[in-house]
Amino acid sequence: MITSPAFAGKRYAVLGLARSGVATVEALLASGARVTAWDSDEAKRDALILPGTGRGTGEAGGGGSASSATPVVSPLHHPADGPPPRAGEELDFADPLAIDLAGYDAVIVSPGVPLNRHPIVAHAHKARVPIIGDIELFARARAALPAHRVVGITGTNGKSTTTALIHHILETARIPSLMGGNIGLPILSRDPLAEGGVYVLELSSYQIDLTFTLDCDVAVLTNITPDHLDRYDGFEGYAASKARLFAMQSEGHAAVVDAWSEAEYAVLDDAPDGLGFMLSDEVAIGDQANWPALQGPHNAQNVRCAVATCRILGLDEDVIEQGLRTYPGLPHRMERVAEKDGVLFVNDSKATNATATAPALAAYPLIHWILGGLAKTDDLDDCAPHFDHVVRGYTIGEAGPMFARILKEAGLGVEESITLEAAVRAAAAAAKPGEVVMLSPACASFDQFTDYEARGQAFRDAVSGL
Repeated sequence: MITSPAFAGKRYAVLGLARSGVATVEALLASGARVTAWDSDEAKRDALILPGTGRGTGEAGGGGSASSATPVVSPLHHPADGPPPRAGEELDFADPLAIDLAGYDAVIVSPGVPLNRHPIVAHAHKARVPIIGDIELFARARAALPAHRVVGITGTNGKSTTTALIHHILETARIPSLMGGNIGLPILSRDPLAEGGVYVLELSSYQIDLTFTLDCDVAVLTNITPDHLDRYDGFEGYAASKARLFAMQSEGHAAVVDAWSEAEYAVLDDAPDGLGFMLSDEVAIGDQANWPALQGPHNAQNVRCAVATCRILGLDEDVIEQGLRTYPGLPHRMERVAEKDGVLFVNDSKATNATATAPALAAYPLIHWILGGLAKTDDLDDCAPHFDHVVRGYTIGEAGPMFARILKEAGLGVEESITLEAAVRAAAAAAKPGEVVMLSPACASFDQFTDYEARGQAFRDAVSGL
């Protein structure tokens, strides 16, 4: 795990014990810090207790230290990290809202905590204690790590693909690389890279809001479209959150931004003098037809961001091209599941609204389109420009009848399949060699599935069962 002597002897409160919260607690304890941990879910608090030590999650009093009545607990511990922390001295359990935070060095919260309305903000501010996230801890730990570089990627759409693609190209170049942040495993849970390595971090606006000293060697903004407006003061507030990634950079480092975001929202205005930058829209790339997992206009833009970044990092053009050719894609994002009898099956379950589905429809000329679920809007207007790519539609879920009506009114053939399995069978039976059967639902999944990943897996299973 990533640790730092800078944390030794300091005191932190960690609110939220999902994966990143647990990794944060463990990294701080291994660094010699004192930690007060809390999650309203008792099961998550219990996950920090070693088997065989007994259960004890009683709240600590006063400043958060364990009372004598609190049963002894020990954090999860890896033998390679040295002796385990002494129970009740380095780790205790208490709700940060219920204790005096005076003397704490920071409150570390999950990105899911809404800073615009959660009471922890006022409580910490009263005690003059900063609220940060695990990415800020990583930034503070960097001085103790072997010499390295950091690439940070943010944006409304495309940041996961761009992050994974940069990581893949670096691996292709045999440069040590770790992918983390809003994708993969929590960054603090990973072993540090060897000298010369590159940390590639996907960063949501929520994570950037909790970060103050992350000086990225290359910072990337894929695009900005309206999103998460319940957490910000309008679209301008959301754009300003993204722009903070560049404001944290230092002279001599580089930014990659799309031209529209810079023109409309001046995202580089607060960046330091001497920061180099590229407009991703102007980056020359090769023939997209050579990159099977990177089809569609949205992926062309993701490629431009990744190629610009890799050029700034000094990678050879042949290595970059090899990485583009061999990139396998991310699960549920334009994922090529199988090819059967000349028909390609594509899983784009992550497309949970029409805006996300539109570029998927643009990617292939002859599509048997499976769509539907829990609708976020009552139209498919963003998809309409690409209806000429649709051979036939197959609607599923709650939105099925509404979407069937829209497609019929547009002159398209439609089958109301109701279930995903039935839609896959019908589309596979109708598709001809050279055509594509694509799940790109333009809907949330919660009417029939637990999440988009479960829906995507159901598509894979249905295809494998043909």
